[in-house]
Amino acid sequence: MKKTVFVFLLLGPIFSFAQSTDSLVLKSLNPVAVNASAAIRATDKDPFAATTLSEKTIQKNNNAQDLPYLLQYLPSVVVGSDAGTGFGYTNMRVRGTDGTRINVTLNGVPVNDAESQATYFVDFADIASSTNSIQLQRGVGTSTNGPGAFGATLSMQTIDQEAAPKLSIQAVVGSLNTSKWCAKWQSARLKNGLQFGWRASKLNSDGYINRSASDLNAMQFNMSWLQSPTTKWSAMIMRGKEKTGQAWDGVPEDSLKTNRTYNGLGIKEDGTYYNNQTDNYQQTYYQAFYDKTLTHQATLHAGLFLTTGKGFYEEYKQDQYYESYHLPNFISSNNDTFIATSLVRQLWLDNKNYGALFSYNQVFNKCNLTLGGIVSQYEGQHYGLVKWATQGIPADYKWYQLSSLKKDANVYAKARYHFSDQLIGFAELQYRSASYEMNGFRKNTDLHPTASYQFLNPKMGITYFVKKTNTLMEKVYASIAVANKEPNRDDFETSTQQMPKAEHLTDVELGYEYTHIKAQFAANFYFMNYKNQLVNNGKINDVGAYTRVNVDQSYRAGLELQGAYVINKKFNLFANLTLSKNKIKAINEFIDDYDSSTQRIVAHTNTDIILSPNVVAAAGLHALVYQNKTKTIDVDVLGKHVGQQYLDNTSNASRSIAAYTVTDLKSSFTWVTKNAASIRLQASVTNIFNRAYEASGYNFNYYYGGQLSTNNVYYPQAKRMLLLSILWQIK
Repeated sequence: MKKTVFVFLLLGPIFSFAQSTDSLVLKSLNPVAVNASAAIRATDKDPFAATTLSEKTIQKNNNAQDLPYLLQYLPSVVVGSDAGTGFGYTNMRVRGTDGTRINVTLNGVPVNDAESQATYFVDFADIASSTNSIQLQRGVGTSTNGPGAFGATLSMQTIDQEAAPKLSIQAVVGSLNTSKWCAKWQSARLKNGLQFGWRASKLNSDGYINRSASDLNAMQFNMSWLQSPTTKWSAMIMRGKEKTGQAWDGVPEDSLKTNRTYNGLGIKEDGTYYNNQTDNYQQTYYQAFYDKTLTHQATLHAGLFLTTGKGFYEEYKQDQYYESYHLPNFISSNNDTFIATSLVRQLWLDNKNYGALFSYNQVFNKCNLTLGGIVSQYEGQHYGLVKWATQGIPADYKWYQLSSLKKDANVYAKARYHFSDQLIGFAELQYRSASYEMNGFRKNTDLHPTASYQFLNPKMGITYFVKKTNTLMEKVYASIAVANKEPNRDDFETSTQQMPKAEHLTDVELGYEYTHIKAQFAANFYFMNYKNQLVNNGKINDVGAYTRVNVDQSYRAGLELQGAYVINKKFNLFANLTLSKNKIKAINEFIDDYDSSTQRIVAHTNTDIILSPNVVAAAGLHALVYQNKTKTIDVDVLGKHVGQQYLDNTSNASRSIAAYTVTDLKSSFTWVTKNAASIRLQASVTNIFNRAYEASGYNFNYYYGGQLSTNNVYYPQAKRMLLLSILWQIK
């Protein structure tokens, strides 16, 4: 522990607290959100832990990496990448919870996949270039749209634009053949109230892991019509297309010691690799919104949306049994019988999610009341094609085609009541309904489960402003919030012996915030108590697949500290530290026994939850090296520390990821010309000390010959990387 604190202090604060100290002007930790996301965002009056990033902060730190990497220095956040670079498939965990438990919305529209409940940032590359603001709420937070928020809520806003015209072009080049090209244009607000915007982006990277290259393309079109001072219409179309090399399997521990970039996917019989072992997907968002100020004290927001996606991953597979493809064994012309073959297959997903949402806000004297809700329907088609086989299977043979349907609806009411200028009460109640119809699975086409869930999610809390002036804000808050979350599609496929139960969470938060012109500090204590949390324990179901099981009791408890200090006009610093315990009170571990073709059961109590570090810290220093009327040179030094993580739920030190500390360096030169154009040159060096570290991983174990074999698999991250960026902007 002493060593961890020393590293934390040594790195020094770096990034601007809550990403909000862009100048010496006092700013709230939780500024009021803009229209499309306002109803589901927390404000500074609400008793929740949240951080909001402004457009200025987002663009300053937007070089080319996926959106999670813009958030990696926020409290309790840990990020990683399959390819090891922050390009392609990236992931984010908050307070130890994975992406399937982080609710993500785009302009209030759910982004999480309806079936897996995960968010694939690779599907909308360079979204940061179009984002006006981002809010990350930690814990349950306020009610939102889509799956339940069990770790955090991430809200992205791209609709509202400034009235002035703007044009920007960005180019990024760097290590591992990384490149990004982005052009963005926005018109002025025309006399008839119309305004248009457009963005196109292209990103490429070879990846750190072998054959993990990314080829990403994105386009976005915005338009809005200010019909009157009280009426606004907005619309957006955003399309992303990705092709990434598969690096999903990670690197086995024995290979990690000799070849950190090893990738075993797509290997053929002769030891060479299939050259198109790739994931291919295209996703398009269609959104339209209506905003109306009804009176000086009432507003209405309504929207329609359609999200479509279609794509496949292609893979070379050895020793594939014909019976798995619903075919008889192959008999050759010599009457030889073959039970298996090598083949190339594509696993396809063709889906759409559509619906409508609304929010109504009314101020009644001392009470601010919001009513909101959403209704949506997801329709998915899953099918598989065999593109080539050594023998016995014709080209483009379709061996399964399955459909799925999910309906989701929620309605909520929230109230903020001002007992006085200093004391504000918060109460909220959400009703949510979710239902599944699944017409078979790839490995079990005869399984057709259906399920329906109804959840009541109450929240209440209080905020007390000790002081609030133009230069000082000091407050304390407390809240208790309930969240419920349905199982995902895989849980129904693997839990063939017993239907999985919904997960239940009660989250208690206690916090203190102090914001001054020169200094900011916040402390937040949380206790997240789970009932029936779904976790992996190695258990195999009746068809031989590993399944998640409900554990009766588990919890996450922690203390989040963050602070920032403006030393003078040239130097400011920030730091945050999370200390936590993440425990399962009792769990049975199931270990395959190949000698007896059974599973051994080992009971564990009070174990650490998988991939939930007890210590997460970030720190940074911003230095304004030089500044005059037209030129600015600044430097940021950023550090991140993540404590030991376990690869399973047994707290076994031999199945863990070592703690790591990574330091990044960023330097920018900005020149403003006479015609109001600006040019920013930026050099970013990630992992400047060239550390070898792993951000994530998994584990599997088995008995053979009476001996226990432990198999750890890791996702190594890139060593030192250099990214050079030039941004030309005119307003």
